[in-house]
Amino acid sequence: MKKNIKKILIANRGEIALRVIRACRELNIKTVAVYSEVDRAGLPVQYADESVYLGPAEARESYLNIDKIIEIAKKLKCEAIHPGYGFLAENFQFARKCEKSDIIFIGPNSKSLKLVGDKLRSRDMMAKASIPLIPGMNDVQNDLKDLKKIAGKIGYPVIIKASGGGGGKGMRIVRKPEELLPGVEAGRREAKAAFGDETVYLEKYIEKPRHIEFQVLADNYGNSVHLFERECSIQRRYQKIIEETPSPALDDELRHRMGETARRVIELSGYNNAGTVEFLLDEDKNFYFLEVNARIQVEHPVTEMVTGIDLVKQQIEIASGNKLALKQQDLKQRGHAIECRIYAEDPENNFYPSYGKLLLVKEPQGPGIRCDSGIYTGLEVPYHYDPILSKLIVWDENRKRAIQKMKIALSDYIILGVKTQIPFLLDILDHSEFKSAKLHTHYIAEHFAKWIPAKTPENRHLALLAAALMKMNREKKGVKTESRTSLSPWQLLGRWEIFSR
Repeated sequence: MKKNIKKILIANRGEIALRVIRACRELNIKTVAVYSEVDRAGLPVQYADESVYLGPAEARESYLNIDKIIEIAKKLKCEAIHPGYGFLAENFQFARKCEKSDIIFIGPNSKSLKLVGDKLRSRDMMAKASIPLIPGMNDVQNDLKDLKKIAGKIGYPVIIKASGGGGGKGMRIVRKPEELLPGVEAGRREAKAAFGDETVYLEKYIEKPRHIEFQVLADNYGNSVHLFERECSIQRRYQKIIEETPSPALDDELRHRMGETARRVIELSGYNNAGTVEFLLDEDKNFYFLEVNARIQVEHPVTEMVTGIDLVKQQIEIASGNKLALKQQDLKQRGHAIECRIYAEDPENNFYPSYGKLLLVKEPQGPGIRCDSGIYTGLEVPYHYDPILSKLIVWDENRKRAIQKMKIALSDYIILGVKTQIPFLLDILDHSEFKSAKLHTHYIAEHFAKWIPAKTPENRHLALLAAALMKMNREKKGVKTESRTSLSPWQLLGRWEIFSR
């Protein structure tokens, strides 16, 4: 049934909220931004048609407050809610409450969301359908003696995973039987804290696999397509930091088999809207189903760059009840795209989060360069949320050229006031093993375990920092500045001056 969506509430913050706002503008749909106390000056608040205060900085009182978000949506007569990624994006209870409130949840239906969110149930269903799986548990086992028997049967090393969520939470690698008990206990504690569910399960640990995910779209009428793969093997602490497409590991035949398997997984799950099917690929090119990520992914822009398809618009079209206009045989990849996630992290201090005021932001520009960002000069980066600042994406005709373009773009990306891991990303891109595409999920541990950043920053960055500090000092001496609680277009441009000759 088609529904006319005229206004969407965006239940998120930062760059993904801004990304959704831009898609809505192009579809002539009004937007409502919600914000916490520390996000009053965020760009989504400035760009949305309406903005509403949600609550204090703590996520459970703001971006995780289901009842408050739905209340605001009803009050402002929003037909739909877009959850972005993170926060409530994969919360089936939130999706269900939206459905009961006659609000469109721009994501999968609550039934399939609950199914794919339960890793054990998903594994069991896929096993029955002969989808290739990593050897491991398909049902809940709480007795430690049983877990020891299962681990022995699977064969060490094994990996402990949380059933109720991902992102590396609750994950532990166990190489010896005596490590199993403390690993399970620690995994359960972390899973309970992160997802409210302490259930963990065991899988065979595959040494040096590639992490390959397939982007899928499915409408409400049983039609589905995949938009090819993304290589997500460059990870630190189980978090992806560099993604690219096409994967250098796949040929056309393997790409076809994995893509059709991804579509099969989606059909089995009764899934609709956008999502990704995750696989591990071993050194012998055997692939194994890992999980379904039931949301728009952080790394979705690389797929958009090589296919020319706006995935957020597709989400909204599907949620509106429209049939997929895309046909699998018509979809093609062109060129090569790479994404680097830019985090507020201190690489000199074990990548500890770095917070504070951004003294200067200068984003790279040029053909084939895209920056999905929610930051600007003068913004205060809070400590309450994930420290991602932006995503830098490049496109070029082939992988070699895309790597070179990304290195130039990163070198031109200036963020002063907080530390970022840009020097770390540059060193990864410049490594011979990365250039030759010898990638796996332990790449960073193998090649960058003892990485130390260069001590001397570029003179250009020092000069820019000095200029920014001089301007701040002049303000302190009496130059009047306006509050950023209500930003003018001039303030959004950053600090500026008029020079006369």
